[in-house]
Amino acid sequence: MKQTAYMKKVGLLSIVGAVLMAGVPSPAAEDLVSRRQADMKAMAAAAKTISGMFKDPAGYKASEFKWAADTIRDKSGSVLSAHFTSGAANLQSKAGPQSKARPNILEERDRFDRIANDLRDYAVALDAAAQNNPGPMTASMRMKPGEVMGGGPFGTHVRNEQELLAMPAEHAFHLMLQACATCHARFRME
Repeated sequence: MKQTAYMKKVGLLSIVGAVLMAGVPSPAAEDLVSRRQADMKAMAAAAKTISGMFKDPAGYKASEFKWAADTIRDKSGSVLSAHFTSGAANLQSKAGPQSKARPNILEERDRFDRIANDLRDYAVALDAAAQNNPGPMTASMRMKPGEVMGGGPFGTHVRNEQELLAMPAEHAFHLMLQACATCHARFRME
């Protein structure tokens, strides 16, 4: 009799514990959100480095430009997409208030992945520009006055690698920033 009452208490406590734990994000989900946010901050810092060099071309250093482009390349594409998988249980509804990801990422997986891959492709083009311009920033890296930027949520997206590598690095950079803005507008809560 005592053992049956004990088993009922243990069973009840297990159920209460499971109910309480269901509303708490797992440490793995919190870790994934933290890693994702760290990657986003690293990409933002890298973009700021590149932006600074376009604002002041005299400050251009090919090695720093390449490092920044490589940082974005390495944290975008499939790496970025993997931070937002359904199996990772890491979206807003499951990861808690620290996540700013909208659950529509799962519903619009193809669109999200395409933007993540565009980001990587633009970073690859920036890396190539740094390799091709080891000295000072050249005029070929800069956009021409009046040059149409394209990109954005309603603009054109450069899908052809040769075309992307042929455009000025500054243009690829603007396309990359537009990819970031498009993704945040669609998939991030403010």
